[in-house]
Amino acid sequence: MVWLSVNSTEKASVDYLAPAQLAAWFTERKAVPTALLLDEEGTAGHAYGARTTPHLYIVDPKGTLVYAGGIDSIPSARPADIPKATNYVKAGLADALAGKPIATATTQPYGCSIKYKSPA
Repeated sequence: MVWLSVNSTEKASVDYLAPAQLAAWFTERKAVPTALLLDEEGTAGHAYGARTTPHLYIVDPKGTLVYAGGIDSIPSARPADIPKATNYVKAGLADALAGKPIATATTQPYGCSIKYKSPA
């Protein structure tokens, strides 16, 4: 399994983190993506239709997009809500690894809007 974290925030945004800052941000949160990809032009984000951060995707070994949406069923940043939520990504990964169709293949993403680069 590979976890790619794509950051599509443009450099001019106040939310932009330089590569070292972004790596430190992940480390502080004990997140361990396989790779961190900087997408300052928004090419990958636009290609997948990413609207929020986070906006999660599961791509199967054949390269087919099998899940797109939010992490879970409760649009909240409160840690106390996590045990009550349905974790769509965890369930989707379990289905995919078992060779089954994803039970819930699309959900509503939630979070902050992605600060894409404005068209020239």
